[in-house]
Amino acid sequence: MPDSGRIAFAEKRWEDAFALFSEEDRAQPLGLDDLELYAKSAALTAREEVGLALLERGYTACLAAGDELRAATAAFWLGFRLSSLGEMGRAQAWLARSAAIAERHGDCAVRGYLLVPGIHRLLLARENEAAYRDALEAAAVGDRFAEPDLAALGRQLAGRALIERGDVAEGMGLLDEAMLIATADGLTDLGRGLVYCAVVGCCQRVFALDRAREWSTVLDDWCSSQTQLGLFNGTCRVHRAEILQLGGAWSDALAETRRVTDGKPDQRELALADYEAAELHRLRGEADEAERLYEAASRRGLDPQPGLSLLRLAQGDLASAVGGIRRATATTVSPLGRARYLPALVEILLAADPGRSEPDRAGRSELAEAQDAAAELGEIATTFGTPLLRALALNASALVRLRQGDAAAAAPLLAEALDAWLALAAPYPAARIRIAFADACDRLGDTEGARMQRDAARRVFRELDAAPDLAALGDERMHAAGGILSARELEVLRAAATGRTNKEIGANLGLSSRTVDRHVSNILTKLGVPSRAAATSYAYEHGLIRR
Repeated sequence: MPDSGRIAFAEKRWEDAFALFSEEDRAQPLGLDDLELYAKSAALTAREEVGLALLERGYTACLAAGDELRAATAAFWLGFRLSSLGEMGRAQAWLARSAAIAERHGDCAVRGYLLVPGIHRLLLARENEAAYRDALEAAAVGDRFAEPDLAALGRQLAGRALIERGDVAEGMGLLDEAMLIATADGLTDLGRGLVYCAVVGCCQRVFALDRAREWSTVLDDWCSSQTQLGLFNGTCRVHRAEILQLGGAWSDALAETRRVTDGKPDQRELALADYEAAELHRLRGEADEAERLYEAASRRGLDPQPGLSLLRLAQGDLASAVGGIRRATATTVSPLGRARYLPALVEILLAADPGRSEPDRAGRSELAEAQDAAAELGEIATTFGTPLLRALALNASALVRLRQGDAAAAAPLLAEALDAWLALAAPYPAARIRIAFADACDRLGDTEGARMQRDAARRVFRELDAAPDLAALGDERMHAAGGILSARELEVLRAAATGRTNKEIGANLGLSSRTVDRHVSNILTKLGVPSRAAATSYAYEHGLIRR
């Protein structure tokens, strides 16, 4: 049926559209309109090489038909997508072809699109003023030529440039404008996905948790509504996992990292998913699985910091922890990039120097270095002004002040940090700062207040299955029980307790039924119980599963 590919495309059935256009193209070469839809179907189903070949074919066909501006647009998208793949030589050649054609036509939409790669380069070089200027021009071209994709992309990039220079309120306003354009009718699905992912990523980079939560929900709904979407799904899942983790939904966050492979993720998406999953395993005390995933992320090109250094700290390897986090911080220049590492730097340095005043080779104690790191984090929080950055800065300053022995000065900072975490609905960091607050209360003679803070923290740690924190509190129930079973066996036990069959557990965890059978058998043997029901009862009694 000649229109079947177009119908599938209009209904956002991207895999069906790709298959139908492929079939129609084999029977008779597609015309320009259908060839363009075919190329978009390839892109949206993450068939990168096929999509590039179809764009090149479309470029040639447009030139043959005398439609130069359409050819220039195809050349732009070829160059843009090649640059995202790191093939800069080919990318520059196609962008130059596009620019040469656009130059002959004067003021046109393509000239606005051609500003976009340069804006990305300016942002990477931290030339934010120039990036902002060019991004506003791109948005204006989009408005002038009724190109909503370009109008939204331009505003998103302008907002990012403002945020990078510290104008967060104005920058967030531009990001909101970009999202409003993207959520309305008129954008292509490729353009909409680019804007959604870029805006959510920018919100997370500047620690704007409220906006990240709001817009990631929009992104998730959009991805979920298109079951055949291969592109963007991986990025969406990672963003969602990060937000779920901070909100205390650790099991849901781990499930999101596993769903990254449901689509056709690229290596960076897989690396980000590996890192986020490693973080969750580290927080639950599953060190072997965390280390395996940090290494997997590293093999895929992602620096596994600060998580790996925090894992080494938990394992008692202070030298590796300090060396790793110092290296990561020293090799990061941008303030927002450094804000990612400074909280861990403070925590690790305080652990490495518990009250000592011996100087390091630079003539400073680790405590003094931690104080400097906390002060820098405070300056970044003041510059960018987002509540999450403020909470991180308060947290770091309070911990340093407490380590300096001034409990009276630390107590109000600790209370303020706790309020900040509670306002962000971030239970785990709130529970951890409660432990420090309890220490301050003890030093000030408030034993009742200290007990209440520790009890509140303990409840959260139990709900989250945060075994290392429970062990540090002297609650060995979960820690000891968890030590009997491997991380994977604990995972299978938790799934079995929900009443799932072994087959269902295997499907959920990506394991064969036979492997699950073996895990269940090992669980029963290690726990010394006769049945799954008895194992479930044991898990509840020993705090392995939340009621």
